[in-house]
Amino acid sequence: MWPEHDVVTDDLERIRTTSWLPWQQLHGRTVLVTGATGLIGSALIRALLWYSAHSDAGIRVVALVRDPARAEALFAGPLAAGAPLTFVHGDVETFGTPDGPVDHVVHGASITASADFVARPVETIATALRGTERVLELAREKQVRSVAYLSSMEVYAAPDGSRRITESTFDGLDPMQVRSSYPESKRMAEALCAAYAAEHAVPARVLRLTQTFGPGVARGDARVFAQLARSAVEGRDIVLHTTGETRRSYLYTADAVTAILAVLLGGADGEAYNAANEATYCSIREMADLVARTVGAAPVNVRVEAHGAATRGYAPTLKMDLDTAKLQRLGWRPTVGLEEMYRRMTAVG
Repeated sequence: MWPEHDVVTDDLERIRTTSWLPWQQLHGRTVLVTGATGLIGSALIRALLWYSAHSDAGIRVVALVRDPARAEALFAGPLAAGAPLTFVHGDVETFGTPDGPVDHVVHGASITASADFVARPVETIATALRGTERVLELAREKQVRSVAYLSSMEVYAAPDGSRRITESTFDGLDPMQVRSSYPESKRMAEALCAAYAAEHAVPARVLRLTQTFGPGVARGDARVFAQLARSAVEGRDIVLHTTGETRRSYLYTADAVTAILAVLLGGADGEAYNAANEATYCSIREMADLVARTVGAAPVNVRVEAHGAATRGYAPTLKMDLDTAKLQRLGWRPTVGLEEMYRRMTAVG
């Protein structure tokens, strides 16, 4: 099997030995993954190939990629080891139909950079809507066994913390705010999944992920959690560009993979599931203080410089305490807390 960093290998083994997952449903099957070179998509593909190789499961993975050279570099180890991974080159809105059977689909392709939601709102919406329609049409054509659409906690808008957020708890979004391009398009993509399930019997399910990170996060990632870690590792003060009042929970990448598999293999068609580690619920300021104390060779300071925050594409202040009871009824449990998430992420990157 291909060599990996110890942390990544440990994650792959944790996933492979997750006893409650009905792995046998994937034996001899083909899984199509969109968003294959992203953090979550690539982690899922590695986990599927690792499990298959160690369990003689005969799982084949088809990855939709826009940049084949980047994909070949990212998956160089599995490819060199002869892993059954093939690429379909194309855009999620227009890609061609893969040859052969497709039994399961995980649709993760999406624009995810907050700045793009403001600078490229048309593309943000088009990628979500046209891409999801294309994937669902393919699933219909191939008569797949299941589709898991990777959605976002942002569909819940900006709750105020007065109640826990279940899959049926929604607050209002202002569609005339340009940044709403992302959550509104995610909502519409979810509605497409429900519509295809109801009208065309496409077995589509939705997973609403909270912010997810772990090994493999790019050094230049602009999201707040990555900026905090980068400052601490480099020994610089952590500078917050908001007051840090937003509160949310987080999720480790390997736990996101098992959540995806739980919904893909055990979820109900036309249903949505929240995915988060409820124990990580905290404010951005609290997370910054934790990182300042525990990440890097020595503690650093935390400063607030909130001027100009409106131009950075940040979500509005929210207090989103996600309830994951519905996902946990499928057998899923998170395994890694916030401090350990940072330790494992920075050990690799």
